[in-house]
Amino acid sequence: MFEKLSARLNRRKHYETNQDVDSKLSRCLNTIDLTLLGVGSTLGVGVYVLAGAVARDTAGPSVVLSFLIAGVASALSGLCYAEFGARVPKAGSAYVYSYVTVGELAAFVIGWNLVLEYVIGTASVARGYSGYLDSLLNNTMKTTFREYMPMDAAFLADYPDFTAAIITIVLACVLSVGVQESSRFNNIFTLLNLSVVIFVIVAGSTKANYDNWSVTQEEAAYAGTVADTVTAEQREEDARVIGAGGFFPFGVSGMLSGAATCFYGFVGFDAIATTGEETRNPQRSIPIAIIVSLIIVCIGYMGISGVLTLMVPYYLQDADAPLPHAFRLVELPEAAWVVALGAMFGLSTSLLGAMFPLPRVIYAMANDGLLPRFLGTVHNTFQTPFIATLLSGLLSAAMALLFDLSQLVDMMSIGTLMAYTMVSLSVLLLRYRCTSNAGQAMDYTPLCTQDPFETDDVEELFPKHAANKLVYSRKEYARQMLNLDRDTSPNPLSSHVASHSAIVLSLLSVPFSVMVQAEPVWYNKIGLAFVIMKIVMCLIVLARQPSDVSKLYFKVPLVPLIPACSILINVFLMTKLSSQTWVRFGVWMLVGFIIYVAYGINNSSEEYRMRGDVPPEEQDPPSNKSSTSR
Repeated sequence: MFEKLSARLNRRKHYETNQDVDSKLSRCLNTIDLTLLGVGSTLGVGVYVLAGAVARDTAGPSVVLSFLIAGVASALSGLCYAEFGARVPKAGSAYVYSYVTVGELAAFVIGWNLVLEYVIGTASVARGYSGYLDSLLNNTMKTTFREYMPMDAAFLADYPDFTAAIITIVLACVLSVGVQESSRFNNIFTLLNLSVVIFVIVAGSTKANYDNWSVTQEEAAYAGTVADTVTAEQREEDARVIGAGGFFPFGVSGMLSGAATCFYGFVGFDAIATTGEETRNPQRSIPIAIIVSLIIVCIGYMGISGVLTLMVPYYLQDADAPLPHAFRLVELPEAAWVVALGAMFGLSTSLLGAMFPLPRVIYAMANDGLLPRFLGTVHNTFQTPFIATLLSGLLSAAMALLFDLSQLVDMMSIGTLMAYTMVSLSVLLLRYRCTSNAGQAMDYTPLCTQDPFETDDVEELFPKHAANKLVYSRKEYARQMLNLDRDTSPNPLSSHVASHSAIVLSLLSVPFSVMVQAEPVWYNKIGLAFVIMKIVMCLIVLARQPSDVSKLYFKVPLVPLIPACSILINVFLMTKLSSQTWVRFGVWMLVGFIIYVAYGINNSSEEYRMRGDVPPEEQDPPSNKSSTSR
């Protein structure tokens, strides 16, 4: 019984690399559309809020390097996403990737995490958008809502933000009427956002003062050129506004801590990977768009943070609206208004980028039967996942209405990091997988045709090419670990060895991340050395295995090093999350498992195939609907 359950949890969705996908969604997006989608999804809140907060409290002028390190870390995951975009051009992003490579349960976990990420991402940006708009109106909305509709619950916001909820619902309606229309909206606002970023860099450079990158601690503690806005009492009460001066006022550790915070400013590029069924040439466009958008965003972040800390000393930065604040301090109030309008453009594209992938993930999961299939309905006129889009908008609007921005942001990162980790692991599994039988269709032996007197073996549920169990001796396994036979193409044993090494490496990343942050006592040092030695051994074993030589438009270079580094970094950042975040995450996952056990495991498309039935999405539509489906 356990073997049968394991077979169902680990069954994989079959997808042929050279398959010409027939999608119900409208293929109308090109490389430029995807690049602007990635830039718009990422270059928003980070530019207008994150740079000032990290510079003032964590990194000082070295926030420029913090963004660079965060950009490199994001690029590692971006490279893995790009390869999967070339391999699996389907809607659903990391969900589909893990379903094809790892198995159904892992795919559901990742898909459910992505739903969490995008729901909270949409709600948090909407809340930030409302707050920024309210700041331009002298906090009129906050004062009114708090006076007439206060909410006193500790786990809720101080007041219901109807503005954020309305903004979210309106955007959901825009997305539901057509991808082409919403893509045009995104392209226009993203170009305006980039124009404002260029304006900030150019205008701010005219007021740059390179002495602000080398201020002493005494200069930070006492009034400087514009330091009259911070009193001596404030500096004594809050040491964060002082630091040690110089380019690294909080040390190299502060710069690295800033990089961990800035990493979340790059969340959003994975929205590109969800558009596989709406892109004209996904194998080519998705990898290019991911890499180009990350480069543009990284340059933008570094440029903005560099100019910001050159205009105004790090200890005078404003954490909520740093750019308008900086331009007012250097006596450029007109530029402050331009930046304020640019923030509205940037937050608009961030809101679109946060919501755009959400219905597509739900559509992909519903189309596979892991969620109720009515959520995968595609509108005949608009050619969008209409019901999933509206439901996503309502759910995000409810979150934005009831929860505070800080409460939403606390939960935003964990699903993202887990998805990034799974994609990097999937790259390793696919790169070393034996593909000699991978191109065959997943024709399960129907359960009803089995001889009841035969041995009840779970392998009978699988294709004939998988029915033969891999048998090997310890000597053969040991020889394959170093590939002493010098195999040049993957075989079942080499794929088995590579899978073991990749999984062990991923598991070892957890104690590695914990021990790196532990106190440097002797037993922690010994344990860390042992873990590092095991990780290096796993990398050597992986590097010795023959890899897949099939031609793709893009492949991750330096495999297994880049995916392994991506896994280690992502797991390390996950261990930095608070225990409360993990508790909330556990509750969310409990709800997901209930849905999967009650519905998904018995209604998935792979379950239909195992029973010898045709999945609903592959059945011919009724004749009376054939004309409308065309």
